[in-house]
Amino acid sequence: MGQNDVLFERAQKTIPGGVNSPVRAFRQVGGTPRFVSKAKGPYFWDAENTRYIDLIMSWGPMIVGHAHPEVVQAVQRAAETSFSYGAPTEGEIELAERICELMPSVEQVRMVSSGTEATMSALRLARGYTGRDLIIKFEGCYHGHADSLLVKAGSGLLTFADSTQNAPSSGGVPQDLVKHTLVLPYNDVSALEEVFAKQGDQVAAVILEPIAGNMNLIRPTPEFLSAMRALTNQHGSILIYDEVMTGFRVALGGAQSLQGIVPDLTCLGKVMGGGMPMAAFGGKKEIMSKLAPLGNVYQAGTLSGNPVAVAAGLKTLEIVSRPGFYECLTGQTEKLMMGFKQAADKAGVPVAVDSVGGMFGLYFANEIPNSFEAVTKTDIEAFKKFFHAMLDEGVYLAPSAYEAGFTSIAHDNAVLDEIVAAAEKSFQKI
Repeated sequence: MGQNDVLFERAQKTIPGGVNSPVRAFRQVGGTPRFVSKAKGPYFWDAENTRYIDLIMSWGPMIVGHAHPEVVQAVQRAAETSFSYGAPTEGEIELAERICELMPSVEQVRMVSSGTEATMSALRLARGYTGRDLIIKFEGCYHGHADSLLVKAGSGLLTFADSTQNAPSSGGVPQDLVKHTLVLPYNDVSALEEVFAKQGDQVAAVILEPIAGNMNLIRPTPEFLSAMRALTNQHGSILIYDEVMTGFRVALGGAQSLQGIVPDLTCLGKVMGGGMPMAAFGGKKEIMSKLAPLGNVYQAGTLSGNPVAVAAGLKTLEIVSRPGFYECLTGQTEKLMMGFKQAADKAGVPVAVDSVGGMFGLYFANEIPNSFEAVTKTDIEAFKKFFHAMLDEGVYLAPSAYEAGFTSIAHDNAVLDEIVAAAEKSFQKI
């Protein structure tokens, strides 16, 4: 029995399922999770000292590569003055100013510690601002594990959940909370129009992943986005862009900068913390002023604006802001997708690919899916075989067909060539 197996068996005695986030358990693909001992650049090494090329990059945050020397140095300097104060710092102001500069829709921002906390707080703020209860979300979009958002959710929920319409995707979520959440198909304009025609005056907010990454990568249509912005404006509802995944990952200004949409509130995480536990939500000053201590919408956190996380985030945003960063990242990701597609075609395996910035989708299907339903019809069994074949070749993909993949600026041509060579062998084994 290998060391990964030993650790997994040991972990299951004290940690439910042996993991601290469900997808890590390899339940969809089978097998033993890899326990990471260290990571550097585009690679990580497991407990058996086997090196893997990482294509999840901590589910997105490590856009400049693992253990980037400048980020490590910034964290070390911050840690020398203490890990936490529970009091305000100048660094928080600097990070807030930088976010507002990069995302003009964000006039004010509140720091929190996780993406779930950001989306949960943004929804509470939207309800407090509008005086309404009803939330609209979309099938397959995952916005964290707050109760009212665990309805037909994406990410790990797609592996574990019942798909019953408007039933909670998790145990422990009261049906009474679910009644305040309407779930619509992603990219379905007519469904959106119908709901607003009937209940527009009850809708506090519409929340969406502007590029879905928790049911694999799914792009919204321009018509879908335009209708959503117009309808929320017309009915006085808050449009929340959940850019926890896409923020600073697909472009310097996030997905909203690519789409020309100005949301009312934006949720951020992952890249903005450089891999540290850091997230934020922000938007129009008029709305943000409803937060305590100015308003009656309460939100607080001991570790909010943590100085070590702030240091990692500031340095990461500095690096990604350098000239040519996103052009290079986008080009490398597109090159990788082209390599995957050519390798699959050569092996006669039906595969479609897509990418935006440093985020990609690999689908075992004849065409790129555009909805939750389409994603569930892709060939999951073929993905499982491909996943393990790639793992054997030293390439670590997300252990679920329902997750997007991620590259970093450290994935240079030599790394891409190694991945594509592994893919050529792996597709031949399916």
